[in-house]
Amino acid sequence: MEDKSKVIFGNPIRDKDYRKAEKSKLKYQKKFGDDSQVDYPISIQKNPYIGDSLGVSNILVGNPTDNIHYNPADEQVLGVENFDHQKGIIVGNIRMGFGHYRISMAMASAAKSMGYTPYWLDLNSFPKTTCTKVISAQNDLYSLGSRLSKNPIFNKLVWEPMNYEGFRALSYNASDQKNAELMAPIYRNIPKDIPVIGTHVWPAQAAIHAGMEHVVNAIPDNWPMALHFSEGSVHTIQCKNAYMGYRILNGMDGKNICKAMPNQDLVYTGHYIDHELVSNIEADCKRRMDRKTSGGPMRFLLTIGGAGAQKEIFAAIIKYLLPVIKMNRAALYVNVGDYKNVWDDLKKEIPEIVHLATEHFNDFAECTKFAADALDGEVTGIHGFYHESIFEAVYCTNLLMRSADVLVTKPSELAFYPVPKLFIKRVGKHEMWGAIHSAEVGDGTLECRDIPHTLQMIDLFLQDEQLLGEMCDAIVANKAMGLYDGAYKVVELAMGMKGDQTWNKKEV
Repeated sequence: MEDKSKVIFGNPIRDKDYRKAEKSKLKYQKKFGDDSQVDYPISIQKNPYIGDSLGVSNILVGNPTDNIHYNPADEQVLGVENFDHQKGIIVGNIRMGFGHYRISMAMASAAKSMGYTPYWLDLNSFPKTTCTKVISAQNDLYSLGSRLSKNPIFNKLVWEPMNYEGFRALSYNASDQKNAELMAPIYRNIPKDIPVIGTHVWPAQAAIHAGMEHVVNAIPDNWPMALHFSEGSVHTIQCKNAYMGYRILNGMDGKNICKAMPNQDLVYTGHYIDHELVSNIEADCKRRMDRKTSGGPMRFLLTIGGAGAQKEIFAAIIKYLLPVIKMNRAALYVNVGDYKNVWDDLKKEIPEIVHLATEHFNDFAECTKFAADALDGEVTGIHGFYHESIFEAVYCTNLLMRSADVLVTKPSELAFYPVPKLFIKRVGKHEMWGAIHSAEVGDGTLECRDIPHTLQMIDLFLQDEQLLGEMCDAIVANKAMGLYDGAYKVVELAMGMKGDQTWNKKEV
């Protein structure tokens, strides 16, 4: 196979950068071993958390009991011969924050709604493989950087430049491609004819290195970076404003002009959104406006990551909203994901939470019922959500989103979701383009880069008679234009590469 670290879309990589890429791979081989000759058996097991709702089965690599997502309560583990070669589609992902899991869930949801069989392949869930060890090491570095970014000096001099320009360089992609060669053994015994959607570049790169025949690389960010290239796959993007930057590899080799990507390698799809959210947009926006008109509490959904880089912002929001929560003019959903320590810290800092909050912890059935009842029922006070399972922790936000009036989030993957959004300070400069895009299409605010501006926007949502309605109208109009159809289109593209043209889009 052609060395994908030497030439990227016809652009030769400098010798010093190629040697650096080789050294990176060698460093990981020495530290974590080389399993390129290991013949890992493959098996399948129904996902115990989102298997019913999204139709997902986990792909297990090696000894099933060595997999993080192995479920000992379910004795049914099927062999590789049980793959659905006609309707099967693999969603390849890693856990790095919640974003890539969330996008994967959108792809699985769309695939299920279209009559396909989604398989979940988390490359970060096989602890005995070199692949998972490499990913975990890099994930630990990224998490450390996120936490250190609270320091304004580190953020300005290291974190934002790395996330904005460092990841943009072709030389970075060259190193990533070399490291991804260590991840290819995961795919060795997976049937090569089953399409793969990578919701992070490493599952897509590894799939190409392993000889998978139909690979789509679903790019999450709309700031064009070479980090996201997996040459040999079809690249999809959520925003048209990113198209030309990716197409011409803009700024990815300093001031040098790069050779462009071939036209067929880059496809605009629209936002990657779950079928359950897209299909209910009109009804959910109407409920929001009915609550606004009737003077019901405005519901704010706060999603908090485990790095804690923005915990002080959320604490300030909660403190500010306490008086109006007590007056039943506002209500709060607070999802701390799988980081209970964040909730505990908030309770210590804001003791009043204890008296106002209802805790919904580690009971996904109860969380699901609460979210369903909240669609047309009353919600008051503060509701805290925590789930130990990463699947439940991520999907909890999706469930709550439908009955929320305003989603409060950093402008990451959630920037693309069809719900009115208040954007707090980013973590990494590349994220700022998510807020810019959302403001342009009318379904979110500008990025509020400090607490005073965040609280100003909270006031505006509470007091203004037009802001929420304008966002809801924009969301409905965007749906009519197909803006939120990206997940369907990615699945359709992946299956179409295989020659499956059986799905006809229904009204959603």
